[in-house]
Amino acid sequence: MKYLPILFLPMLLVLPSLGIASTTAEGVPDMIGAWVGRSALVIFLLAYLFVMAEEFTHLRKSKPVILAAGIIWALIAIAYKQYGLSHEVEQAVRHNLLEYAELMLFLLVAMTYINAMEERNVFSALRSWLIKKQFNLRSLFWITGTLAFFISPIADNLTTALLMCAVVLAVGGDNRHFVVVACINIVVAANAGGAFSPFGDITTLMVWQKGIRTPEGLIDFWAFFTLFVPALVNWLVPAVLMSFTIGNAKPAADTDPASLKRGAITIVLLFLATITTAVSFHSLLELPPVVGMLTGLAYLQFFSYYLKITKHRCYRDTGNGQDFGSPVAFDIFKSISRAEWDTLLFFYGVVLCVGGLGFIGYLALASQTMYTGWGATEANIAVGLLSAIVDNIPVMFAVLTMQPEMTEGQWMLVTMTAGVGGSLLSIGSAAGVGLMGQARGIYTFFGHLKWTPVIALGYAASIATHFWVNAHLFD
Repeated sequence: MKYLPILFLPMLLVLPSLGIASTTAEGVPDMIGAWVGRSALVIFLLAYLFVMAEEFTHLRKSKPVILAAGIIWALIAIAYKQYGLSHEVEQAVRHNLLEYAELMLFLLVAMTYINAMEERNVFSALRSWLIKKQFNLRSLFWITGTLAFFISPIADNLTTALLMCAVVLAVGGDNRHFVVVACINIVVAANAGGAFSPFGDITTLMVWQKGIRTPEGLIDFWAFFTLFVPALVNWLVPAVLMSFTIGNAKPAADTDPASLKRGAITIVLLFLATITTAVSFHSLLELPPVVGMLTGLAYLQFFSYYLKITKHRCYRDTGNGQDFGSPVAFDIFKSISRAEWDTLLFFYGVVLCVGGLGFIGYLALASQTMYTGWGATEANIAVGLLSAIVDNIPVMFAVLTMQPEMTEGQWMLVTMTAGVGGSLLSIGSAAGVGLMGQARGIYTFFGHLKWTPVIALGYAASIATHFWVNAHLFD
């Protein structure tokens, strides 16, 4: 019960009892306690209520957050214009748009590759192979979870989750319970796997790039791998408990086994090359990862051109007028058009909404209140709980901006909790949001919420494991 108010922290921040200053250094009255701050918070909360009710209202989740983002920034612009600070508001909006553009383009490339692989029957062929191997549903549950945990440190957790979800839908699409539990397992595994690698999650990248110095010295690249065991525990605890609800039934036999279309394996290899390019551009050249992803999109574009000019190889005459294979050449723009645009637009709304609340001062206030009033351990645990409600990127950004004096163990703790805390709710991480779009109508907010207590048990176990295994980092 001690940490229950953390879940309602955004609403508690409007209370004057927190000791908010009446004016800022620039002479602008406190916007948190003013009408604009309170209104922005209420609008954001109402929008998220609509997001959580998507399962019942069938209103796409992007609609309320896009509307909320526009209203919140309009209110901010109105409030700040009277103080001659319209330029500052404009710069803040442009900064948020830049963050969104990088995220959106990164996801667009990943989704394009996934759609291209689906069009080339990669996942259908994988489904046929898994069925041929006679894997039962419980084995498939562990196979997809294990792959998600070990691929996400190399690729990002969203891309990994989307890939594994495509396999789950292809194999067990008719078994709703299996799909829901397997999707939850993938989300938890992908988020946990991304937490122990500098490249696995945006928040880990932020901590690594910030160059945090602790009393023990600079946090280097290899420090993040001390989180491997705690992250593994974070995934295994709920995975073991959820696996007991899955029977040993096997998917229905394939009456029409799928075969790979021409170029399928090449597209898979190009996707791996794209991920390698994104990681290399960022780690070696210090360029944003999205530049590497877009460069990798060019790989697919050139290969699409090759398939187009050699389309005569896609079919052959059997002598009776029948053709095997598709006479239509692969079209990359069809794959782009099939991207999950509702998810991409939802991210726009979230980034702009949270950015607006951060501009008003909510995020900085939350960080100050937590680290000053509660202490490092309690605050870092709360960061993970808060990241299940609010996007973990601005939450971690607020922590990095505050730069509280902490040991390396505490910095690793907040890195882990910010990464895995989003698994508590389906809307708490990019992986969860992405899978809600990919498995729409099956994997939902409330379907995930039923398993939140089990995931929370893994969250608590991973924190305890971190204090035990990495005790030397807290000295």
